[in-house]
Amino acid sequence: MSKTNLYKTDSVIMEIRAGVGGEEAALFAQDLFRMYSKYAENKNWKVKILDSRPSDLGGLKQIIFQIKGKDVLSKLKYEGGVHRVQRIPKTEKGNRIHTSTCSVAVLPEPGEAQIKISPSEIKMEFFKASGPGGQYVNKRQTAVRILHLPTGIVVSSQTSRNLEENKKAALRILTAKLFEKQQKEIESKMMNERKSQIGRGERAEKIRTYNFPQDRVTDHRIKKTWHKIEKILDGNLDPIIEKLQKNLA
Repeated sequence: MSKTNLYKTDSVIMEIRAGVGGEEAALFAQDLFRMYSKYAENKNWKVKILDSRPSDLGGLKQIIFQIKGKDVLSKLKYEGGVHRVQRIPKTEKGNRIHTSTCSVAVLPEPGEAQIKISPSEIKMEFFKASGPGGQYVNKRQTAVRILHLPTGIVVSSQTSRNLEENKKAALRILTAKLFEKQQKEIESKMMNERKSQIGRGERAEKIRTYNFPQDRVTDHRIKKTWHKIEKILDGNLDPIIEKLQKNLA
């Protein structure tokens, strides 16, 4: 069976996690989410937040979201990895440049019948949502946490005020993570020297640096630099993505 039959080409789940850098990393995670959201808007793609954890200063400790649209996988599959930012944080009083990181995962959604989850394999818990939404969010147990017993994978969703919507979102995240795990195991057994770029194996590697003092973005995999960093963070990703597709495909 070809890989194109294994997963959907018009839907991915992306996960952005703040890494080294505390609140500055969380603010950078917010910048990355905005960048991908703007890029999706430019492409007429749909973005749906499945789970998020805001930071105290308006950043994001973590966010998981689905993007659906034409050719979404082929354009975003090289975004998985560690993204690094170098800039003077809003919290910095001495004008010193800090280096912070975020990890980005790009998980292709499996095709029909590729991943089956038995109810006996999961433990589901419900709890009161926290974060934005006011008092109403906390009155009822609408947030969902799912433990996949065979693998120990834990996922959650609390973005909706509707319990069923959060259950669906959490199961979608779990399915994508199980599919990713399955594909990693297959690739490991095959001992394929060519690394897969679809959201696995790249998280521990620095793939891109956003350097504000020098107004440049550098992708370290293809050793290519672009300028006008604010424009790139505003969703102008086509020049970067086109180069990645040409050099990494």
